[in-house]
Amino acid sequence: MTVLVLSCAEEEFAEAVDYYNGQCPGLGYEFAAEVQRTFQRIRHHPAAWPAFSSRSRRCLTDRFPFGVLYQERGDCILVGGIMHLKRDPQRWQERGGHAFGGQSAASDGLTPP
Repeated sequence: MTVLVLSCAEEEFAEAVDYYNGQCPGLGYEFAAEVQRTFQRIRHHPAAWPAFSSRSRRCLTDRFPFGVLYQERGDCILVGGIMHLKRDPQRWQERGGHAFGGQSAASDGLTPP
């Protein structure tokens, strides 16, 4: 199953990588690897995580306080958010309901900046 990442999620990912690398050199790349492992878990078991909205699910990363918001769309996984768990709950709800419409998919997976 292919993982497509919307541009808004890719921006969040890049910001988090930069932030963690600023805190400790290399930590951002460890975060990036953790997100990739989370994508693999989602890819292999897309229905394993609880529903976040009527069409979206959220899978938590293991090591960092982030969640990956996604939808299963046919034979692909569409990622609409890679967000810190302490983010304003309103932002999570907005992303769960609206992020998947009108956004361009960046790529299969992510590459750290």
